[in-house]
Parts: sequence; structure tokens; C-alpha cells
Amino acid sequence: MKTKNKIPMRQCTGCREMKSKKEMLRVLKTTEDEIVLDTTGKKNGRGAYLCLSRECLDKAIKNHGLERSLKTAVPDEVYERLKKELEDIEK
Repeated sequence: MKTKNKIPMRQCTGCREMKSKKEMLRVLKTTEDEIVLDTTGKKNGRGAYLCLSRECLDKAIKNHGLERSLKTAVPDEVYERLKKELEDIEK
């Protein structure tokens, strides 16, 4: 009998909804305290997840969800990069 693989679920820092890891964007704080987008989902560091929508990003900015998840201040240019990334995805 074949067992079903568990789908890893993560919570969006914007809307707080649980979704599968594949449907989300991972923002990562590396060991060098750099904040990067992790497209592979495999890099080492502290990760925070966002839905692939501009709405969730706006909510995360407003409620400081990313800062809370990453336990550090998030510079504005990271948010700008995320906005660009989401625009590219939504096209």
C-alpha cells in the first residue's frame, strides 16, 4: 500500500493562512543577517513565507509580519524587491 506524502504547510506572514510550501514565496534571513528571496526553498537560514499576492505583502508590511518572523528589521529595499518579484509572478 502506498502512503500519501505529507504536504509541508506554512503560514503566510500577511494573511496568516496555512498553505502548501510550493504555493508560497520564501523570504530568508541568512547567517550573515542578509535578507534574500529563496526561490529554491532549500537555502539555510530563518525563513518566512508569503502568499504570491500583493495583498498579502501589503498586510505583512503593515503588521510587521516579516520582521516578527525573521526576528530582525527588514530594510525598505527588500520590500521593493518583493513587490517587483510579485509583479513578475502575477503577469
